[in-house]
Order: sequence, then structure tokens, then C-alpha cells
Amino acid sequence: MIDVEEIIERLSKLGYEEALAYWVKSEREEAQFYRQLAERARNLGLPESLVRTFEKLSQDSERHSLELTRIFRETYSREPESDIPPLEVMPVLERFERADQAEEVLEAAMKSELIAMNAYRTLAEKVSDPKLRELYLKLANVEKTHYEALKKEYERLGG
Repeated sequence: MIDVEEIIERLSKLGYEEALAYWVKSEREEAQFYRQLAERARNLGLPESLVRTFEKLSQDSERHSLELTRIFRETYSREPESDIPPLEVMPVLERFERADQAEEVLEAAMKSELIAMNAYRTLAEKVSDPKLRELYLKLANVEKTHYEALKKEYERLGG
């Protein structure tokens, strides 16, 4: 389990450049996470709507990652790197082995997105740099959008 407080503390000490690099890494890992969830859902024969939800979240994260990487490279003339683990990705994939676990996996993914959203809002309140505050509020909004997509699918599946 990730230590959310420790990650928030580490993120609160970053400058804008490092925070942007962190966001790039987070989006990359989130894209991979949702891609794997989609594949697992498909292999378990779960509803296509669930597979599509995970695929869309993966595609959204991949698109964000590419755009943020472009901005980072243009601004800083280097590749973005961060050693801080992303808040958005919780270890739920390995628990997703049976079709009857779909609801549990959605619940865990929703919880992960809420943790990330609230952490980014906390960071926005903590930092004094307006540019950083705006970055963290954007991150919080992205996670809120992901949460809402997952919640919609959860409710559609009867959760």
C-alpha cells in the first residue's frame, strides 16, 4: 500500500518543473494500469462497457502523458523523470482474477482516484506558488473525471 501522506509531503517540496515531471510519470503509469485492467476484464468475459471504460481511461491518460511530455521537453529541453510513486495507481490488478471481482476492482480504482484527487487538492492548498497551485488543481480535476467515469460504470453494473 502506498503511503499517501509521505507522497504528499514529497510533492509539496517540488518546484514546478519537478511537479510537471511527476505528472507525466503518473499519467504514463495510469495509462498502463487501465490498459491492464481492460485486458484482464476482457479475458474474464466481463461486460464490454467495463472494458471500454478502462480502455478510455487508459487512452485519456496516454493522451495527457504525450501532451505533458511535449510541453516538458519544449520548456526544459530534457526528458521528464520522477522517482515519486503515482498516487493514482493502487495494487489492485493482481487481485483481479475472477469475473466476480469486477465490483471490488471498480471500488478499489474509485478509491484510488478519490485519494489522488483529495491529495492534489491538499497540495494545492499547501503550496504558495500560484503556478504550482494551478497544476495541482488541474491534476485534482483529472482524477475527479476518472472517478466519475468509474462510478458511472460501477452503477451501471449494479454496484
